[in-house]
Amino acid sequence: MNTYYLISCVASKQSVPAPAQDLYTSALFTKARSYVKATGCAWFILSAEHGLLAPDQVIAPYEKTLNTVSIAARRIWSQRVLQQLEAFIKPGDRVVFLAGARYREFLAKGLAQRGVQVKTPLAGKRIGEQLQWLKECTDGQ
Repeated sequence: MNTYYLISCVASKQSVPAPAQDLYTSALFTKARSYVKATGCAWFILSAEHGLLAPDQVIAPYEKTLNTVSIAARRIWSQRVLQQLEAFIKPGDRVVFLAGARYREFLAKGLAQRGVQVKTPLAGKRIGEQLQWLKECTDGQ
């Protein structure tokens, strides 16, 4: 069983093209990035614009979020990302979402239907609680 982490994109970005892992600059994203890097597991970024991004994939800044698109558009985005994930994730693997509800709403169900174990440790936590959880987990590694 392999474990994969999925971190959602954020609004706070650099103003020039950069590797995806460096483009996003919010405290939440940088703490989540530090946490997943410390695990040594594979990870990807869920981008509202690009779908699934490898951390080293260079992209330009953009202004798009799943928080403001229709449910139909989120379903289409999720199907696209599920197709992208099929190249990596197999039944029996585990996916840990460090992503907001709109980014995981259809993905989690689609992955579970494919026999993937889904974890959402930040679900139901406010932003400050998410930051604290990531800090505690990173400090403990």
